[in-house]
Amino acid sequence: MIHSVLVANRGEIACRVFRTCRELGIATVAVYSDPDADALHTREADAAVRLPGATPAETYLRGDLIVKAALAAGADAVHPGYGFLSENAGFARAVIDAGLVWIGPPPEAIEAMASKTRAKELMGITPLAASDVTEDDLPVLVKAAAGGGGRGMRIVRELAFLKEELEAARAEALSAFGDGEVFVEPYVEKGRHVEVQILADAHGTVWALGTRDCSLQRRHQKVVEEAPAPGLSPELTAALREMAVRAARATDYRGAGTVEFLVADGTAHFLEMNTRLQVEHPVTEEVFGIDLVALQLRVAEGAPLPPAPPAPHGHAVEARLYAEDPARDWTPQTGTLHRLSVPAGSGVRLDTGCADGDRIGVHYDPMLAKAVAWAPTRAEAVRKLAGVLERARVHGPVTNRELLVRSLRHPEFASAAMDTGFYDRHLPELTAAEDGEEVAALAAALADAAARQTAGSATARLGGWRNLPSQPQVKRYLGREGEHEVRYRRTRHGTEAEGFPDVRVLDATAHAVRLEVGGVQREFRVGRYGTRVHVDTAAGAYTLMEAPRFPDPADRHEPGSLLAPMPGTVVRIAEGLAPGSAVTAGQPLVWLEAMKMEHRISAPASGTLTALHAAPGRQVEVGALLAVVQAAAPAAVQEDATP
Repeated sequence: MIHSVLVANRGEIACRVFRTCRELGIATVAVYSDPDADALHTREADAAVRLPGATPAETYLRGDLIVKAALAAGADAVHPGYGFLSENAGFARAVIDAGLVWIGPPPEAIEAMASKTRAKELMGITPLAASDVTEDDLPVLVKAAAGGGGRGMRIVRELAFLKEELEAARAEALSAFGDGEVFVEPYVEKGRHVEVQILADAHGTVWALGTRDCSLQRRHQKVVEEAPAPGLSPELTAALREMAVRAARATDYRGAGTVEFLVADGTAHFLEMNTRLQVEHPVTEEVFGIDLVALQLRVAEGAPLPPAPPAPHGHAVEARLYAEDPARDWTPQTGTLHRLSVPAGSGVRLDTGCADGDRIGVHYDPMLAKAVAWAPTRAEAVRKLAGVLERARVHGPVTNRELLVRSLRHPEFASAAMDTGFYDRHLPELTAAEDGEEVAALAAALADAAARQTAGSATARLGGWRNLPSQPQVKRYLGREGEHEVRYRRTRHGTEAEGFPDVRVLDATAHAVRLEVGGVQREFRVGRYGTRVHVDTAAGAYTLMEAPRFPDPADRHEPGSLLAPMPGTVVRIAEGLAPGSAVTAGQPLVWLEAMKMEHRISAPASGTLTALHAAPGRQVEVGALLAVVQAAAPAAVQEDATP
């Protein structure tokens, strides 16, 4: 019997494993990096061991330190979670050699399947050699052999960029997984990402727990997942299950794993087998009514599975809430998560590794939480999840919450006609500014006035008026639609707002404002954190910044300045780049790493590099000046001198 489990991971998955362990009476041990010293998973564990350092390479990828931590804390088993060392056969062997129970597949199975190149060979598929790629093979996908989560993946549509993308994928894979091996495979356009959850014991039983669809992806990382995968024929579903079971039996597999496919034109193409628990495992749990972590623990203890899994029922959908800005090329966001609140209800589940007040940093994945909804039918589950997310209160860094709501309500997703190119086609419409921001700014201004008048009391209300005419109060906010100037005054008839003929102010406190807009009463809940203001309504949320009365001249930069779009680390600069170098528009100049992903900073125009402040290894904050490009003067147009 297992009595104490160390989770060799962090964040949401560590908290998820701890929850099941507590229910089973098993003690828990966390490991934490220096930035995670006060993280939720560190606080929730019964014991915690420090891994000195900040980067994954210094901490969560140090298998030797994690094994020592397990022994020091008295754990008798190690659960790897997902990502980091979860598919590292060497780490699995080190755990076993230390006399600990490994809650995962045998190292031999990991070696056979965790490397995508070897997995394809086992399934009779030969990867494409990078040196053999020709124009006729394009587009191709460069892919990390280890790990997952979209890291170390690049689509190449022009042969001239293959070498550059191979180098970028290797660097990203090495940073995320400690393994820089990459390979090349044909890229299938407009395919659906479908996978099969398997669970196997040491007694010959292999469960194929239905299908999942994970086609909504950005940067090859899943965003929305559901079970079962909709619209598959019974014949294709049976074929997928048979291939998944065959892959498990071919490696004498034990524990939880996922076999992934790309489905196009009714044909399934094997992608890989993930020898670990998946981020999206909750949708399978909800449909089958099981706890996959509890079953992992039972299998690790040597217990047999029942001959067949429970029958599935209903439909479940999961959405990943990320601290990122989809409207700005999915740029990761950092800062304090002031509030994360999701309405509770039947069939609603929230898995998170964050709590109110936690700091979202640059070193790890930007996922804040996973929201899951179950219902008897797909349409009901999708509607429920969209409503839950719409009513959630997420205050802090910019997130993809609005994108998720619009994605779930998009006709293409509603009709199950989506594929992996969904965001490539629809991102502009899904990230368009929300209507009603100017009314939200009015609500923010009234709440601010109430707070100042009542010294921040949440119950005292905005009031008071003068017999004599007075100048209107003015407040300015910056939002996605630009600057909003709000003017209002208090009269004997109540508070009146200029420029809002269809709006009547009914009530205002420091944290809630009630307005009648076009004859309909609506409530605006307001959260204020310094100069950032969050306004939540039943139909959407808005984030505003108080506009400074007197802008700081130091905030201005000369034309052509390249600013860091996020905090991160400069990992490299273009070869030979130096002040005086000629550059072309769109040329990658600087690469930043943030939240385990690489981000390119490119020349905004053709011209000359006049300054270079970035250097490999340098830590930069958002807005830091990296380089300056002076655009080339437009070519003079000669006038025709012919008489």
